[in-house]
Amino acid sequence: MAVPKRKTSKARRDKRRNSHWKLSLPGMAKCPKCGEMKLSHRMCKACGYYNGREVVKTQEA
Repeated sequence: MAVPKRKTSKARRDKRRNSHWKLSLPGMAKCPKCGEMKLSHRMCKACGYYNGREVVKTQEA
């Protein structure tokens, strides 16, 4: 049976495992109304619109 000759160090072990826990970026899209970046399938925080309708009224400065 194959047995490792030497103990694998923590650094070598963790180097091999480091790419498994990377977080992926959320899907961002441009708001068609104001042009600000927003999460896909969610209302725009800047203007309050989603799917061409005003969902939340926002205060304009």
